[in-house]
Amino acid sequence: MAGNEHEVNRSAKSGRFVKESTAKRQPETTTTETVGGGEDRGEREVNRSAKTGKFVTDTTADLHASTTETQKL
Repeated sequence: MAGNEHEVNRSAKSGRFVKESTAKRQPETTTTETVGGGEDRGEREVNRSAKTGKFVTDTTADLHASTTETQKL
């Protein structure tokens, strides 16, 4: 990984960040994402369901605004 890129682990059930040890113990319910780095860092927006922790489309985010969070990566 270049620059300040790093990996973060998230529970696929809750969408919350979890420790690396949790991700290793529960790989079937944890996602690992690479964040940071690059010139466009902080400019790319993604939408995530607050209920499932999964990425969702812009349309889904608009339709379910109260249960969707938008992040800049």
